Amino acid sequence: MTSANVVPTDAMAKKTPQIESVGTVLDQSLKRLDLASRLDDYGVWPIWQEVVGKVIARNAQPEKIRNGTLFVKVSSPVWMQELQFMKEMIAEKLNQRLKNEVVKTIFFMVGRIDTPEKDSDEPQTLPVDEPQRAASDKFLQSIDDPEIRDAFRKLLKSFARRKPKG
Repeated sequence: MTSANVVPTDAMAKKTPQIESVGTVLDQSLKRLDLASRLDDYGVWPIWQEVVGKVIARNAQPEKIRNGTLFVKVSSPVWMQELQFMKEMIAEKLNQRLKNEVVKTIFFMVGRIDTPEKDSDEPQTLPVDEPQRAASDKFLQSIDDPEIRDAFRKLLKSFARRKPKG
């Protein structure tokens, strides 16, 4: 009798890998991928508009988050400059809502903003000169958070005082 016709013994069967349930494999895979912390990171998206207000949200949108840095696309260099002054406050407000220090810093970059719905009665860019005072007031009223509203009020006043370069 040749060795090719040998029937496997119990010792050989024990070397066969054990079959695991799909649930166990998925559970282990999810733990290995550490998805819980990644889900915390992406908690920024659903609360972004609530935290920054409708007007800012239409001109600045989160793009991605990596290692605690939130990358935000803005509609123009003016918005990038204005929001730069407020990035610590915005990060703090986001983290308060998330009940965790998810956003350590914010990096703004000019890019195309997706606007699913537009309200034609609100400005799409920051009003910066004196003749647009009514638009400035309407813009400020659209910001729910009092600290962010006050910060924008101060910024708008400082721009109104500047003389145009000519």
